[in-house]
Amino acid sequence: MVDAPEDGESGAQPIIPGLSEKDSLKAAILIQKSYRGHRARRQLKGFGLDATTRWYEAVKVAKYQQLTIPRDSAQPYNVSGIHGKTSEEGEAPLSPTRKKWFKATEIARRAAADDQSPSVSDLSSDESDGAEEAKRKRQESNELRKKTAKMMDLQYFLEMVDQKHRYGSNLRKYHNYWKAQDTTQNFFYWLDQGDGRNVSLPECSRERLDKEQVRYLSREERLNYLVKVNSEGLLVWAKNGELVWTKDELYKDSINGIVPVNDSAPKWQHNVPPTNSEGPYSSSSDDSSDESSEDGDGHTAGDEGERYVNEGFHRAKGPAKLKHVSAAVLFNHMIRTSLKKGHKWIFVNTSLRLYIGYKQSGAFQHSSFLHGARILAAGLIKIKRGQLRRLSPLSGHYRPPANNFRTFVHSLRDMGVDMSHVSISRSYAILIGLESYTKTRKKIKLAERKVVHEKDKLINPAKVKAEEEAQQDKSMSAEMERLHLLEQQREAAEARANERKADRSISGRLSRAMSRLKPYKESEERSPRRLPGTGPEDGIPAPEGQR
Repeated sequence: MVDAPEDGESGAQPIIPGLSEKDSLKAAILIQKSYRGHRARRQLKGFGLDATTRWYEAVKVAKYQQLTIPRDSAQPYNVSGIHGKTSEEGEAPLSPTRKKWFKATEIARRAAADDQSPSVSDLSSDESDGAEEAKRKRQESNELRKKTAKMMDLQYFLEMVDQKHRYGSNLRKYHNYWKAQDTTQNFFYWLDQGDGRNVSLPECSRERLDKEQVRYLSREERLNYLVKVNSEGLLVWAKNGELVWTKDELYKDSINGIVPVNDSAPKWQHNVPPTNSEGPYSSSSDDSSDESSEDGDGHTAGDEGERYVNEGFHRAKGPAKLKHVSAAVLFNHMIRTSLKKGHKWIFVNTSLRLYIGYKQSGAFQHSSFLHGARILAAGLIKIKRGQLRRLSPLSGHYRPPANNFRTFVHSLRDMGVDMSHVSISRSYAILIGLESYTKTRKKIKLAERKVVHEKDKLINPAKVKAEEEAQQDKSMSAEMERLHLLEQQREAAEARANERKADRSISGRLSRAMSRLKPYKESEERSPRRLPGTGPEDGIPAPEGQR
């Protein structure tokens, strides 16, 4: 803060050449006010990693963890552990229904959140007017792209909610088993503390379930994977400015992000290579490695390929396989054929940020970067000495549409990335075909249901009525809404009946008679009349005598 000058310092030299001391002081105060306002606005939006923001983030994470602690369904808990209220305020415990709705709402809010880490341009303080204008245009375009941001696929929400973040595919196997049990216990409570704590399934052992835990990065850890574009259009790590190179023999993943293989930084505790892997991998050692992985026979070695096996499709024989063909089956097949021996380099794109990491199923996934929050695009990537070489839009956790991937490619051009050697995976074309197939299939099924429904309304109306009643919401709020609609319909029917009754009264009869006479008079007035002297016998004298 600039202090006001003392009385004895009135003759001091101006702080800024060309300005008086008083004007310099005003300018300094104005700059400080502007900066403080800018800093406060960024903090309110969640940007920045100052001490206040760290505390705010820590409290938010603690509240979320408190919310997702596995509890028995019969165990009540107060809102105090979530909203920060003390028990002295006498907050009553939530009812089971409100508790479930509150928890679901908080989880959905977290999944629908956007990345609020510092952007690439925020890491640099020296920006020209041209850079500021380009940044403003990028922000405007990214505000539009946020509307198409993709949440994590619903089947992986179990992984996000789990406090240990055990691999989603493994959790789903135990979740399906839990649904078949006669229990009222919460799934995670049942799995870790309740009746299912000793359950071990043959398709996924308990040891494997507890061992494979996906790393979810904090805001500070996320910056170790942040990538920016230098003046030459090459991709560099934001943390040190070194060129990005997705070559397994040179770089590895660690708790400090991507580091050289000879770096002493330890690996994450659950980042263990697959059981059938051998030595260093070469998924990106040459320009043709990705092509061979996708154009091969579709068999991936080791534990990596087993995670995307379509069990129903592979168990079926002969023509029965056609029943199991779906968009999800084809998508999993593409992921299997694109992965080689257990590790791949992956990317996640948000509104203004690009993250690149080292994929390992069950340890580091697309969901690791943003803690399961929304993304714009995700997939596989290959970079050689900072130059982008290959992109693929495949992500099992997010499965973003082809349009998002196309927008991501355009945004790379806008950022100035060198795209002269980029090749797009053939899976992009297959993904477009899958989306068209899915949309067409939905339209056909919808048309078939409409035809069957109209036919049943004519042939068997009782069946249609029973089906409509069965599909009705049985909740109390829905029942109240139906009663309210029925009351409105009854009031409207009464109003129409009163109108008809009024029409039958004496005044109604008179008004109807007058309304009938009026058109009759108008018709007579409008009837044609003969004008004198225009008839065919005009000018002929009348006959004499009397008749």
